Amino acid sequence: MFNKKAKKEEQFTPNDLTKLNNKENKEALKGKGIFQRFSARRSSEELTTVQKWKRRSFWTLVALVIILLIMFIISMLISQYGDLVISIERGARGKGITVSETENLADGVTILSAPKAPEVTNITYEWLPLDELDTKLGSYNGKNYLAYTFYLQNNGTEEVDYKGELQIKGVSKSMDEAVRIMVYKNGEPAIYGKHQYNGTEPETDATAFESDKLVMSTYTENFQPGQMDKYTVVSWVEGNDPECVNDIMGGFIRMNMLFSIADEEE
Repeated sequence: MFNKKAKKEEQFTPNDLTKLNNKENKEALKGKGIFQRFSARRSSEELTTVQKWKRRSFWTLVALVIILLIMFIISMLISQYGDLVISIERGARGKGITVSETENLADGVTILSAPKAPEVTNITYEWLPLDELDTKLGSYNGKNYLAYTFYLQNNGTEEVDYKGELQIKGVSKSMDEAVRIMVYKNGEPAIYGKHQYNGTEPETDATAFESDKLVMSTYTENFQPGQMDKYTVVSWVEGNDPECVNDIMGGFIRMNMLFSIADEEE
């Protein structure tokens, strides 16, 4: 019998060790590679979210700046005009209707503004300089009253029928409850006051406002080219009014006298 030749023992070389280590490292890194890919994807999503928030914050800031700018412009316009503004509606402007502080047709414009009275505390009708009212032109406010005279002019080429409305555009501290507004038209005055606090009883010294925000209205037919109507508006806080109380002190009332073509209104 022949003896089996002993199997030659395989030798483990350094190169084999390197291959084995590389194989083990690859196996170990399989799971780690998945984690890295997940981590990278998650980081990308977080970065996208941050970018979205940055964009939203930017546009929110832009919107706030625009709102503040609009508010600033409105406040500038409000401060530019006084407590009484006289304006011409677009249709009437197209017919050549203008307003002016003089009798000169060449001075006609489409908007006038009466400066604010320097100080407003309660007075009475008898305290007004009645002999001066409606005798001057433009603004001639007193210490506690507003007075403004202007002309409405037909600068056009055809006769028109026009309507004028004196409207309340802003009030604080319920000052309109105690105010009196006297309107002269071609030298004829009329005094207006709001209903008393119960809303039904008219003031005994004045004609009631036509509505809560409409002081009065006027209508003129056949207003000829070159013709003028003279208006004076006087306002004050009437000390004899039951609603003239300390709570309204420091308040204000802002008005607009708007002229329009009566035919177009109807």
